Amino acid sequence: MSQTSTRIKQNVKNQVDPDAFRAQQQGTSAPVGSSENPSHKIFTLANLITFCRLVLTLVFFFLYINGENRYLALACYAVAAVTDFLDGQVARRTQTVSWLGKMMDPVMDRLLLFLGVFGLIIARDLPLWIAIFIVCRDSYLFLGGIYLQKYRGRPVDVVYVGKAATACLMTGFTLMLLGIPHVDGLGLVSASWLPGLNGSSSCLGIFFVYAGVLFSALAALEYTCKGAFYVHKARSVGHRIDEVF
Repeated sequence: MSQTSTRIKQNVKNQVDPDAFRAQQQGTSAPVGSSENPSHKIFTLANLITFCRLVLTLVFFFLYINGENRYLALACYAVAAVTDFLDGQVARRTQTVSWLGKMMDPVMDRLLLFLGVFGLIIARDLPLWIAIFIVCRDSYLFLGGIYLQKYRGRPVDVVYVGKAATACLMTGFTLMLLGIPHVDGLGLVSASWLPGLNGSSSCLGIFFVYAGVLFSALAALEYTCKGAFYVHKARSVGHRIDEVF
């Protein structure tokens, strides 16, 4: 049981930050609490900020879907979005980078994104197909990552177009939650499920969302190509590649 637990922890660390995990396995000389050598501490200021992001996200969702003080809901969402940048800065500057923080941060990011999307869907401010696309895309990448573990000892490195997708989506959803500014429709299409691109006026944020959807699709394609390359390479040599433990 102990060996199984250790193996699970190693797998999780390898998925979260393979470079830091490899460095620790090889005996890094980097200070404990640095990005290259995360600590196992739980109670740190950075982790507290991350936990506050969770609380603020849940409060936002409750207030927004119930129509109770929309401005307070948006304030909670905005502060939660800011803490996404703040916790990482605090952790690095105070040398309190931890494995727990590295694990929690991406989970809180997706939760903030998904609840923002669902809030907009419930309020009928966002086309349903966008939410379906985002959920399907993330599910596809998650399952693909699990499959890739059979052939490679570390996940595919984050691609820049994926970061651009997240930035565009977060900006777009924030503007749509605020509901400002409104712009006239471009009249390029007649489809009712493409607000802003059709003749109807819409929040400027929808165009950031469209850009985010496009970048998300490109990122998924890039991840797929890289994953297929690693699978082919592993099969050609007859064993798992880039094994780190």
